[in-house]
Amino acid sequence: MTQATAKKPSQTAPFAPRRPHTFTTHGITVQDDYAWLKDPNWQEVLRDPSILDADIRKYLEAENDYTESLLGHTAVLQKKLVAEMRGRIKEDDSSVPSPDGPFAYLRKFREGGQHEMFGRTPRDGGDVKIVLDGDALAKNHEYFKFGSARHSPDHKLHAWSADTKGSEYFSIRVRDWATGTDRDDVVEETDGGIVWSKDCQSFFYVKLDDNHRPMQVWRHKLGTKQADDTLVYEEKDSGWFTHLHESSSGRFCVIAGGDHETSEQRLIDLANPEASPRLVAAREEGVQYSIADRGDELFILTNADDAIDFKVVTAPLASPERANWRDLIPYREGVYVLDVELYAGHMVRLERANALPAIIIRDLANGEEHAIAFDEAAYSLDTMGSYEFETTNLRFSYSSMTTPSEVYDYDMARRTRVLRKRQEIPSGHDPAHYVTTRIMATSHDGALVPVSILHRKDLVRDGTAPLLLYGYGSYGMAMPASFSTNRLSLVNRGFVYAIAHIRGGADKGWGWYLDGKREKKTNSFDDFAAAGRALIEAKYTSAKRIVGHGGSAGGMLMGAVANRAGELFAGIVAEVPFVDVLNTMLDDTLPLTPPEWPEWGNPIESEKDFRTILSYSPYDNIAAKEYPAVLAMGGLTDPRVTYWEPAKWIARLRATMSGGGPVLLRTNMGAGHGGASGRFNRLDEVAIAYAFALWAVGLAEKAEA
Repeated sequence: MTQATAKKPSQTAPFAPRRPHTFTTHGITVQDDYAWLKDPNWQEVLRDPSILDADIRKYLEAENDYTESLLGHTAVLQKKLVAEMRGRIKEDDSSVPSPDGPFAYLRKFREGGQHEMFGRTPRDGGDVKIVLDGDALAKNHEYFKFGSARHSPDHKLHAWSADTKGSEYFSIRVRDWATGTDRDDVVEETDGGIVWSKDCQSFFYVKLDDNHRPMQVWRHKLGTKQADDTLVYEEKDSGWFTHLHESSSGRFCVIAGGDHETSEQRLIDLANPEASPRLVAAREEGVQYSIADRGDELFILTNADDAIDFKVVTAPLASPERANWRDLIPYREGVYVLDVELYAGHMVRLERANALPAIIIRDLANGEEHAIAFDEAAYSLDTMGSYEFETTNLRFSYSSMTTPSEVYDYDMARRTRVLRKRQEIPSGHDPAHYVTTRIMATSHDGALVPVSILHRKDLVRDGTAPLLLYGYGSYGMAMPASFSTNRLSLVNRGFVYAIAHIRGGADKGWGWYLDGKREKKTNSFDDFAAAGRALIEAKYTSAKRIVGHGGSAGGMLMGAVANRAGELFAGIVAEVPFVDVLNTMLDDTLPLTPPEWPEWGNPIESEKDFRTILSYSPYDNIAAKEYPAVLAMGGLTDPRVTYWEPAKWIARLRATMSGGGPVLLRTNMGAGHGGASGRFNRLDEVAIAYAFALWAVGLAEKAEA
C-alpha cells in the first residue's frame, strides 16, 4: 500500500453474498455459502489471470481497497520499514564462486537490481562474465522468477528456466556462452528442473500436466521442437509427483518420485541418454529413500526397517534392490539424518538432535568420523553442495538468530575451515546488542516444544513486550533458527521474535513430524498455543500482546489457533493460508490434492479422514465468538494455495464472528505462492505484515517516530 492510490479506499467492509451451496459426503452434509469465489475456470486463470470472473475480481479488489483503507494510515511506517530492510541488503551482493573445471560459477546482484544475474570467472580468478541478466529478462513482465540455471558439461551452453505469471509454469531456454543469446529451443510448462546429458546434445525435464502436476519426464534434443521430444518416464499415480536431479557423481539423472510417505527412484546414465530409466528399488508403502552414487556402490538414505529418524545403507549399483541393502550408519533414535552428500573420498551427513543441527564427516577409506558443530543456544547449519565430486572441500553455511550468515570452505581431510563470506549488513549490525535463547514449552500431552527466541539485550522481561510468534508445523519441514535481517525491524522496536518448533515439523526428528499429521494434526495447534502460554509464563509477553504469523500450511495453523486459542493473540498474519482444508482435499482436480492425502488423509474414500479434517479445518470451524485482528494475504495465480481459500475464509469470518477483528484480505493480483517477485518488491509485502503486527499491538504510530 502507498499513500498515492488511484482509487479512494472504502471504509465499509466488503460484503460477500451468501450463495447457498451444500454437499453431502459419507452421509454428512456441509454448507459452503462462499464456494462461488472459486472460478470454475481456475486452471485457465493460472495461465491467464485476466480471464478471472468479473464478480470475483470485483470482490477481491473491494477487499484490497478495504485493507488499504484500514492500514493506509501506516503508509509512512511501511515506507520506513522498507527503507530499513533495504538498508540491510548489500545491493551489489555476490555468491562465493563455485568451481567446476576451468571456471567458477556464481550468482550476483547489481546495485538497485531486483533479480539475480548468473555468471562465471576463470577458476583461479579474473573478470566476471554474465550470461543471464535477470533484470533485463524481467522487463515487460509484471512477474518474473528464475527456476533453474545449469551450465552444460562442456561449459558452452547454459540452460535456464523462468516463470512469468507466478503460476509456477516454467519455460526452459538455452543460452550460448559465446554469443550471449538464446538458441531457438523453448520448452514450455515445466517444473523448471534441468539435467544435461554428457554429450551436451540434450537435456531432461519434467512437464506439468493439465492439472499442474509433474508426472512426466521428457528428453529434449537441441535444435528440435518440443513437439518432437521423447517421453522418458510417466508416473501413473496422480498422488505421486516426479522430479529430477543430477546424482552426486554427475553420472546419472535421478528420477525421484513419491508422496509424503513413500518414494522411488530411477537412474538414467547421462553418457547414454537414450537408455531406459533403471529402477533402484520398487516402491513400498511407507518406505522413503534417496540415493547418492560412488563408483559401483550406492549410498542410500532411508527410513526402511522402522528407522523412523532414517539411516544410511549401501547397495551394489549392479543390484540395488532392497534385499541387498546393508547398514552403514544404523538408525539411532532421536538423531534425525536430514541429508547425505557424497564425494569421492568422503560422506557428509546433516543431522539434527533436539532441534540443533550438526554436520558429520566420514572418511570412506577408514571409516573415521568427526563433527562440525557450534556453541550458540540456537542456530542454523546447512551444506551447500558442489559441482565437483573429486574434491575434499565441503562448503557449508552457518547463522543464528543474532549472527548473520557465514559461508565456510572446509577441508574434510585436513579438518580446517576458511571463512569465504560473511553476510554484510550495510546499515550495521552488532550481534552483541541481541540475545538468542531457547525455552521448552510443555504441550497439552506433556510433549516439550522447543521455542527459539530473539530479542534486544536491553529487553526487560516484565510481560509487557509485544511478541511475534512464528510457526509452520507440516510436511516434516523444520523451521531453522537462522538469521533474518527483516525481523530486526520488529525487534528494534521492542518486539520479541519467537519460532515455535511444533509437531508436524521434523525439528526433533521424523517422529516429531509423525506426531503432528493426519489424526494427530491438532497437536500442531496445541503446541503453538502452548508456546504462546510458555512465553507469557516466562514474562516475555502477555496475552493480547502476541501476533501469530505463518504461511501456507503455517497459514492453516494460524486459522486453527484463531479458532481454538484466539484469546492469546492481538493479531494473526496468515500468508497464502491453507485454510479450506476439507474442500481442497475433496477436490482431486486441484494440483496438490492427491499427493497431499498421505499428509492430511483422504476424505473422499475415508469417513474417518473426512470427520478428522472437518473437526479442525479453519474455514469449517469459524464460530460466533471474538477473534483477533486478522490479515490474510493471497496470490491470484497461486497453484499451491489457491486464491479462493483466504477469500472464503475472510468472508465467513466477517459474517460469523461476534466481535474483535477487523479481518482483512489482501490478494496480490499479479503473483502466486511466493508473493511479489524481485528482492525489493517482496519487502513491500513484508512491510505490510509488519505494519499490521505493530498496529495490532498499538505501536504503529509510535513506530513511525
